[in-house]
Amino acid sequence: MPGFNLLRPIGKGGFGEVWLATNRTTGQLRAVKLIAAGRAGSVDPAGREITSIVRLEANLRHQHPNLVHIHHVDQCPGYIFFVMDLADDLRGGAGSADPDYRPATLESRLRAGPLEPEECWRRTGELLAGLAALHDAGMVHRDVKPSNCLFVEGELKLADFGLLTEANRQMSRLGTVNYMPPDGCMDTRADVYAAGLTIYEMTTGLPATCFPSLGELAEKFSDDPILQRLNRLVLRACHSTAHVRFENAREMLGELTRAKPTKPVWSFRHRGWIGICLACLLLAVVLMVVHQWPNRGERVRVSFVTEPFFEATIRLDDVQLLKSDGTPYTTPVTVPDLPARSHHVVFQHLSLPDLDVGWVDFRETRNVEGHWNSEPVGDAGELPSH
Repeated sequence: MPGFNLLRPIGKGGFGEVWLATNRTTGQLRAVKLIAAGRAGSVDPAGREITSIVRLEANLRHQHPNLVHIHHVDQCPGYIFFVMDLADDLRGGAGSADPDYRPATLESRLRAGPLEPEECWRRTGELLAGLAALHDAGMVHRDVKPSNCLFVEGELKLADFGLLTEANRQMSRLGTVNYMPPDGCMDTRADVYAAGLTIYEMTTGLPATCFPSLGELAEKFSDDPILQRLNRLVLRACHSTAHVRFENAREMLGELTRAKPTKPVWSFRHRGWIGICLACLLLAVVLMVVHQWPNRGERVRVSFVTEPFFEATIRLDDVQLLKSDGTPYTTPVTVPDLPARSHHVVFQHLSLPDLDVGWVDFRETRNVEGHWNSEPVGDAGELPSH
C-alpha cells in the first residue's frame, strides 16, 4: 500500500476492513480502512464511500473535534483506502502496535456495563456536537450507533461516513435496522432517533432492542437527576411519532446544555429536620402499603410501558404508585417490590383519558403495556413540559 505498512486488521464494517498501519516515512500509527473497488452489481461500496467523503469535505468547512479526522484518501490495485485517526486502546492510553491493542469504541466500552452518570452527560454532549456539525452542514449520517463512536485522546468522535448524504435528498432506507426509526424516513430526525438509542445504551448498559425498559437500574434513575434528564432527552428523541422528536442534533444539544442538573446539597443544620421529614414520609408510605396490601407474600419487579406517549402515572387498585420520596412513578419504569397477585392497573396521562388495562396477575406477567389510540389534548404529539 502506498506509504503505509499494514500490520493487522482491527475492525470490520459492512463494506470494508480497518487495519492498524504505520506510516513508512514517519512511523506514525494510523487506522486504514480498505474497501474493495469495482464490485459487480447495483451497489459499489468503494464508490459510495468516495462519494460520502467528497460530500463531507465539500460541506464541512472546518474539521470538528467530535468527528473522526480523515487524513488521506487514495487507491491501490483492487482497493480504495482512507487513512484516519487511530482509536485509543480499550485498556486505557493511546493506540499502539502492541499485540493486545483493541480499539476503544463506545460499543466495546459498554460491554463492561453502563457509563457513570457524569460521563454519560459528557459523552452525550460530544456525540451530539459532532452530529450537529453534520446537520448544520446539511448532511445526514444515517448510521449512528455505539460501534461508530470512537475514543481518540480520551474524546468521543463519531466515525464511519459511508452512508453520509445530503439532508435535502430523497434518501433510501439505509442504515442499521435496530437504530432506524419506525417511520423509516432517514433524515435528521432519524439521526436523532439513533443518537437517542445510543445514549440509552450508555445510561443503561442494555441493547437498543430493550428500549424503553430501564431494567434493574430503574431505582438508580429515580434517584439521580442527571440520569432523569438524559432519560427525558432519550424519550423525546426516540418517540415513535417523528414530529415529536427533536428536528436535528443541534436542537437536541441545545436541550441538553440548557442546564445541567445537580444533586441538592444541604447544609449540616438542615440535615436533622430533613431526616425527621424523610422518616415521617417513609412511615406514611409503609402504613399506606400495609393498609392496602396486608398480605405481602412474594414480592416481584414489574415493568410498565405506555405507547406512543410516555410519562404516564400508574394506579394499582385505585392507589397511585409512589417512590420513596413521595413522587409518582412514570412510564417507562420498572417498579421493584410489588405484591405477586392480581392488581387492577390504570395508566393516567395529563392530556389523555385514563387507560384502564384491567386486572393483571403479577405472578404470571412482569411486563404491563398500555397503548393509547387517541391523540393528546392540546398541541398534537407534544410531551409534557418539565
